[in-house]
Amino acid sequence: MVVDADALFHALADPTRRDILAVVLHEQHSVSDLARRYPISFAAVHKHVGALERAGLVTKTRHGREQRVRGDVATLRSAHRLLDELETLWRGRIDRMEQVLECP
Repeated sequence: MVVDADALFHALADPTRRDILAVVLHEQHSVSDLARRYPISFAAVHKHVGALERAGLVTKTRHGREQRVRGDVATLRSAHRLLDELETLWRGRIDRMEQVLECP
């Protein structure tokens, strides 16, 4: 799975979106149900869900008049792998810098 890192980290940068994601990873909810959980408008929650959807972190399905939102664990795993790769890269660079600095 290819992850759009910009969209992913943009979506995760907002605390409300992170909370929405945590909620829908446990159980799917309608956008209306989610909107009742937050002190913001339905439209604002809908926009947050849209950002999460563009990042591939959630999927929406229509059930009658409701849009049901479900978290996508596979995308989170991809993000975790991406962060692991970046950590490995930077740890290697730091280790090499330490070696250079230790040389007399």
